[in-house]
Amino acid sequence: MPRGKVKWFDADKGFGFLSQEDGPDVHVRAEALPEGVTTLKAGTRVEFGIAQGRRGDQALQVQVLDQPASVSRNKQAARRKKPDDMAPIVEDLIGLLDGLSENYRHGRHPDAGTVAPTAKLLRALADELER
Repeated sequence: MPRGKVKWFDADKGFGFLSQEDGPDVHVRAEALPEGVTTLKAGTRVEFGIAQGRRGDQALQVQVLDQPASVSRNKQAARRKKPDDMAPIVEDLIGLLDGLSENYRHGRHPDAGTVAPTAKLLRALADELER
């Protein structure tokens, strides 16, 4: 299987490009990522299959080999938010999640305009909690 690194990946658009060790760049779609993986960080080493697509080579069955160390996370650790600042953020997020659960209780999926911002907030809160 070819190996390479993630050149860039846009989780919102669901695609990006991989740089092969020996060959041209390869288009990668979110569907080719391992189960549970929703994004790839630039510089992450990967292994993947290749198939011919209408617009050139496309990556299949991407396997993450290792991820680069995160310099920004180390810098951010020093800037951890104060508990007094975190309380309203968590309370606002609880309110958003209550609204989502209300939709589910009534047999409806939440509208797309609510889902993306809520998911973004959840990821940001998770990052803050891990600091």
